[in-house]
Amino acid sequence: MVIGITGSSGSGKSTICKMLKKEYKVKIINADKVAKKLSRKGTNYIIDIIDKFGKDIVDEEGELRRKRLAEIIYTDPEKRKELNNCTFKYIRKEIEKQVIKEESSDNTVIIDAPLLFECELDKLCNSVVGIISKREMQIERIVARDNVDYEIAEKRLNAQETNEFYIEKCDEIIENNNDIFAIEKSVGEIAEKYNIQRK
Repeated sequence: MVIGITGSSGSGKSTICKMLKKEYKVKIINADKVAKKLSRKGTNYIIDIIDKFGKDIVDEEGELRRKRLAEIIYTDPEKRKELNNCTFKYIRKEIEKQVIKEESSDNTVIIDAPLLFECELDKLCNSVVGIISKREMQIERIVARDNVDYEIAEKRLNAQETNEFYIEKCDEIIENNNDIFAIEKSVGEIAEKYNIQRK
């Protein structure tokens, strides 16, 4: 069983994944962590990024300047599309490998990916769970998590899909508005529905 978890920034995907990891037999594949690993100095991915965005996208050590890249893609939709087209093929290939590795285990594989549909990772999933939250809560979480100004957090959220997108596209929806009991109940119901085994 492979379940995708998706949602826009600050919706609380990590919170849901932590709950699942604590209570259930799951293997969490985090797309952001996969992307970070792929973007280390000297990888094919970094070579592609430099080719598309120029040498100043990496620092003197050859490491990706993430904040600089974020500034570019959150202000220029065309650049964001260009980055995504480059990134997706590498992420998809690596996550496919990790999913195949788990085929003989009794773990349920959870793919945690904000751009799950855009990356076509939903095609690997038996079901997709969308995490949604009130907009103001999302902005507050982005500010706290990334140590950025409100305006920057708002701009990032504006560049992403709305809650309606996830409600329409996903098989299941969890509302994460800081009500821990409601979230736990939703997670438990999904675990039961998809026969995710407890530890």
